[in-house]
Amino acid sequence: METRIALIGIVVQSTEAIEELNKLLSEYGNYIFGRMGIPHREKNVNVISIAIDAPNDVISALSGKIGMLPGISSKTTYAKV
Repeated sequence: METRIALIGIVVQSTEAIEELNKLLSEYGNYIFGRMGIPHREKNVNVISIAIDAPNDVISALSGKIGMLPGISSKTTYAKV
């Protein structure tokens, strides 16, 4: 199956759904090859970047599920590779 490389940018503005977010990222862990989290204490938000190599439908499913979590927003960018 053909895979794509993508970056999912996540902004966490509320800790309400952190547990669910971590569950999702663990569930898709086989596809994730990089993860970086940066807290912005002054603004009380966290920025997380997820590097993923997966089939397009898997990336879309994960991104969609993340975007539905309360207090969390995400955007996905695909590599042209």
